[in-house]
Amino acid sequence: MSSPAGKDHASEASRPKDEQTLTQAVRIIDSPQAQVIRHLHPVLLLSFFLIRFNALVADPVSTMSSSVPVVAIIQAAYAILCLPAAGSQMVKPVKKLRPGEKKKPGLESATPNVAVTTLVALILSAVATLGFHVILVLFGAPFLTHVPHTLLCSAHLAVLGLFPLFYTRGVSSQDWLEIMGAGAPLDEPFGGLVGACVGAWLGAVPIPLDWDREWQKWPVTILCGVYAGYIVGKLLGGTIALGRRFR
Repeated sequence: MSSPAGKDHASEASRPKDEQTLTQAVRIIDSPQAQVIRHLHPVLLLSFFLIRFNALVADPVSTMSSSVPVVAIIQAAYAILCLPAAGSQMVKPVKKLRPGEKKKPGLESATPNVAVTTLVALILSAVATLGFHVILVLFGAPFLTHVPHTLLCSAHLAVLGLFPLFYTRGVSSQDWLEIMGAGAPLDEPFGGLVGACVGAWLGAVPIPLDWDREWQKWPVTILCGVYAGYIVGKLLGGTIALGRRFR
């Protein structure tokens, strides 16, 4: 008679190869502290944005430049306390030692260094800011004027949408091919990126309208859409849409 373990191994082997190699959704760390912080995180971001909104309308460049470090700190704290660092899901749990058994060297070194992962994710987000800047210009942002406005808006988009993904996915080519092809499973990091991008696109709608409002100037409505879309996408990706794919 075959054992349950043998049946499980056989069922895993019988799955299609494509299904076995697909990336998995990133799940929030299973701790009470992480669960509380994941819900406080969007409230903190939204509150900070609303507090700074009037200053953003009055002086977009100065406000966005002074806000980026604060948002980066908020995102870093959220990632460290709530999200598994890149590579941590691949680390095998350490078995309990039997009486008289010696501990094998090198087990601790397999655990990702959270500080290094955070720093690398911040650096990659800063580099990706230039890419977002080019994309915004291709989608209609001013090319020769308002360069600081567009660059700083891109920085906010990168810190919000890309930093959690760099923190959890690292530089895995398979993961990023699925993300860029919209084939990755939805979770809080990927849902936040999708929401921020959709929000940025929708945020451009009020700009050409003949309302003559101060908040219609570039890129105030874009940034509003980025923050609103990120929060909505993050919440949906971590709850009802968790694990679902666009295709």
